[in-house]
Amino acid sequence: MTAPTFYRLRAPNPDGASSTAVSVRVDPDRPDPYPVYLAVGGGRRRMHLTPDEAWALWRCLSEAVASLGDPPDHIRTRVTPDRR
Repeated sequence: MTAPTFYRLRAPNPDGASSTAVSVRVDPDRPDPYPVYLAVGGGRRRMHLTPDEAWALWRCLSEAVASLGDPPDHIRTRVTPDRR
């Protein structure tokens, strides 16, 4: 059994005083076909994804965000996987 792995990063809000948590959990041992779980902030912005959906989201999102300009400094960091 493989423990879930979490990837987390905080995105600064436009007010500059707060930030939003972004996290992804990868759990290959889930009994359903959705091993990827994406959460953005609190509340309802959460979804389970199949690996193919996660790859499609990554591709579309990377192209879309790249069209907005250069990456911001806050993402120029290493995202270290965590087991909890």
